[in-house]
Amino acid sequence: MSQTIEMIDPVTGEIIDQQQIAEQLLAQAKEQGVSLVGPGGLLGGLTRTVLETALEAEMTEHLGYEKHASSNGENARNGTRSKTVLTEVGAVEIDVPRDRDGSFQPKIVRKRQRRLDGIDEIVLSLTARGLTTGEVAAHFDDVYGASVSKDTISKITDKVIEEMTEWQHRPLDRVYPVVFIDAIVVKVRDGQVRNKPFYVAVGVTTAGERDILGIWAGDGGEGAKFWLGVLTEIKNRGVEDVCIVVCDGLKGLPESITTTWELAVVQTCIIHLIRNTFRFASRKYWDQIARDLRPVYTAPTEAAAKARFEEFAEKWCTMYPAIRKLWENAWTEFIPFLDYDVEIRRIICSTNAIESLNARYRRAVRARGHFPNDAAALKCLYLVTRSLDPTGRGRARWVTRWKPALNAFAITFEGRIN
Repeated sequence: MSQTIEMIDPVTGEIIDQQQIAEQLLAQAKEQGVSLVGPGGLLGGLTRTVLETALEAEMTEHLGYEKHASSNGENARNGTRSKTVLTEVGAVEIDVPRDRDGSFQPKIVRKRQRRLDGIDEIVLSLTARGLTTGEVAAHFDDVYGASVSKDTISKITDKVIEEMTEWQHRPLDRVYPVVFIDAIVVKVRDGQVRNKPFYVAVGVTTAGERDILGIWAGDGGEGAKFWLGVLTEIKNRGVEDVCIVVCDGLKGLPESITTTWELAVVQTCIIHLIRNTFRFASRKYWDQIARDLRPVYTAPTEAAAKARFEEFAEKWCTMYPAIRKLWENAWTEFIPFLDYDVEIRRIICSTNAIESLNARYRRAVRARGHFPNDAAALKCLYLVTRSLDPTGRGRARWVTRWKPALNAFAITFEGRIN
């Protein structure tokens, strides 16, 4: 919950009732027919007053004497110049004080600055939601009555490229109890619009925090060979050991994982396995199939899971024989989590760690339709990443939810994550 900063009257020393002041201003604006936002609005006027007051205070500090007082040096005030800046409440015209020798360097609104810093964050936030540069420009025109060119918006978003590169190559933790890996499909124009996989890896730290390890643009169809390169890069950034890697049933992927981390347990993503099962069955049976599969992946042992699957197969695999083949091919990577504590099972059986993230990514890329190149797609995905959990509450929930599992990991993989 956000906290209100207390303001103290410099004359009386009493705490200023900000609620009362706000109500008085609103009542006065209503009485005079002044709108709250927009050109000539109440918030625009207040913003102008605050900015001009701050600039005057900076000038006073720079020159060493108050406004209207006598100058005590060679430099002095030299009037003002008008300047329009874009703020969170719209375009505001302010009078910037000047000095005779031109040495004044304001900080609140810098020379040649036409946007307050908060505007850049608004642009980045809108872009992270999948809006194009044209749509962001239209948003500022509609909401703030301000004209911002598409080129300016593109330059603002390009500022994060250096930040993204640094993030993508940052050192990682030595060990992760669990790493979830997956790929999402993004439409990219490469001569013609085509689907390209973008690879995502999410680790859970020994403190129970989610750590998005990186995003990589694929070079074609999703393949185990490309994943080997991604996993090797992750290892080279400092990850010496991973206890369990949760992934889909891509052929050759288990070998890529164990080549990178010899002791890693490869666990097929149960959600992916169930979804792939649905591909071979009529939609009207999906709910029944999901119910009948539950005893398989919640069985206490591998033997019990095998028995439950035979019961499932007897009911469904005569009608849909491809389902049996799917599960038999995935069985080796399906069963590892059955050996573990219920807390570990609960975590690696559900892929919420990466599914919720991918949902945010897909929402943004769907809104864009397609991207002109890989760099534009990566920038959009990174902007989504940096906009996650702005309040920090999600991080706190993650840590709380993962504590029981991490205790179980410490016992099951003793000596590897301590």
